Amino acid sequence: MTRIIVPFAAGGPNDVVARIAARAMAEPLGTTIIVENKPGATGAIASQYVADSKPDGKTMLLASSSTMLSPLLLKHVKFNPLKDFIPIGVMATDDNILVVHPSVKASNVQELIALAKEKPNGLNYSTSGNGSSYHLGTELFNSLLNIKMTHVPYKGTAPAVADLLAGHVQVQFQAVSQATGNIASGRVRPLGIASLSRHPAYPQIPPLSEAANLPGFEFSTWMGIFVAANTPEPELAKLRAALTKAAAQPEVRKQLTDIGMRPVSMSPDEVMARIKGDIDKWGPFIKKNAISAD
Repeated sequence: MTRIIVPFAAGGPNDVVARIAARAMAEPLGTTIIVENKPGATGAIASQYVADSKPDGKTMLLASSSTMLSPLLLKHVKFNPLKDFIPIGVMATDDNILVVHPSVKASNVQELIALAKEKPNGLNYSTSGNGSSYHLGTELFNSLLNIKMTHVPYKGTAPAVADLLAGHVQVQFQAVSQATGNIASGRVRPLGIASLSRHPAYPQIPPLSEAANLPGFEFSTWMGIFVAANTPEPELAKLRAALTKAAAQPEVRKQLTDIGMRPVSMSPDEVMARIKGDIDKWGPFIKKNAISAD
């Protein structure tokens, strides 16, 4: 049996990508691929499970930016993201949009910044938990702008979004794939995107690098497939060929773009360079600000 292990609960962006990959890779591999969710500890439970699995290519990990940062945020994590996994490839990236509840008197980012400076910690922002990519990204946003908003962590994205929609918190960074419906219905107001370029689905929303005058400000989530270190080269070749074929399918690309993601392709070396870059970027920031998921 071949499995893709997902570090988060069913229904989220990582789970959606895993299920798209499982369906598309099954045919070239000539097998059924089961998606199995093992949420918890910012992805560390699933990651450790795959790192400890038999290196035969039968147990894959749908990893993302945040899961590979777990060792920086949790003391008990044993796996090394640069040594204990081999990348098969990246399928998609999901940009993050800064949104506010409609009751917030800010129609653009500069007005939100002014509100935050007028009343430090007067605005609450929700995330899917301590140490999540949304937590890190928002704290970086706060730090660069010298503003303070109060962090309200939740156990997962769904309750964090629910309380934003209910007006219990006012601000949130949401993945484009999750924000699309809420933006269309007017339940949230988008102010800026945490990307260096405008999103194809939202050309009217400015990058925060411009709107907030933060050159280079960017944080997005990449999602890719990995296996345990020491997996034999023939198995790696089979999996990479299957993922390449799957990712090239117009139907797969449409499924990803329809939910607001950007289909991407990275070589194994590019994937490892991205992970190292993320660690180098976030490690000092996490340490300086004493951010922990414990």
